[in-house]
Amino acid sequence: MEVYRRLANREKKAENKNILQKIYMQENNHYNLLKEKTGEDVDYSKFRVYFHVITSIFLGLTFSLKLMEKTEQNAAREYRDLGYDDIAEEEDEHEKELLSLLEEDALNYLSSIILGLSDALVELTGALAGLTFAFQELRIVALAGLVTGISASFSMAASEFLATKEENSNRSPIKAALFTGSAYIITVFLLVIPYLLLTDNSEIIFGLEPHIQALIITFIIGLLIIAMFNFYVSVAQDKSFNRRFIEMVIILLIVTMISFLVGLILRESFGL
Repeated sequence: MEVYRRLANREKKAENKNILQKIYMQENNHYNLLKEKTGEDVDYSKFRVYFHVITSIFLGLTFSLKLMEKTEQNAAREYRDLGYDDIAEEEDEHEKELLSLLEEDALNYLSSIILGLSDALVELTGALAGLTFAFQELRIVALAGLVTGISASFSMAASEFLATKEENSNRSPIKAALFTGSAYIITVFLLVIPYLLLTDNSEIIFGLEPHIQALIITFIIGLLIIAMFNFYVSVAQDKSFNRRFIEMVIILLIVTMISFLVGLILRESFGL
């Protein structure tokens, strides 16, 4: 009840505000009924309330609320066990129906974010693998990776702009391009960081040269990005986390290995 009350007070969009207020009133009714039946009054957890409010600011309203609902998915069963079937039905249906009506740019343009992020992961990780084994010098690889990634981000944004213009939807081509380009370029910088932090004179660890260390760390960062993004999608859109995560990891592995071989072949061919 307290989370929905605070979010309703913060919300600027009228339609979303009305939905949040409806759920707040629903939860308020549940609270008052239980207080009357049990004769007990309890305070809310300040930590949990602040957590969901802050999460809504940084990760979006829908994600925060669906995450909260997932943590309370056993509530309906518990209400039925206590004989409160009406409350249980509202927990099962009404809130889910109302949450599905929320409008957010982050969700409306999720396909654009997926396009930028997935392309950057696959293309740049592959490019860095090839460049790493072709040049074996961290600063050169970092420079080449940044030039390639930044250029590609503008190219992807332009392509998304043109593609969205052809859609029969209410999505803004400019917003779609910004979401795609931003997701791409942020991913690029995250993947290149190891090549900027390490140096060619860095300590050899487990027999691995610095450029190999950088590539391994980049691959780990790629896996973390995939895991975090797919967790977000699985919560916000009720999609399967495991299937999407495994698919993206397999694609990343295949592209990285192919690029590694290409880099090795080119290095030997050109005598670098």
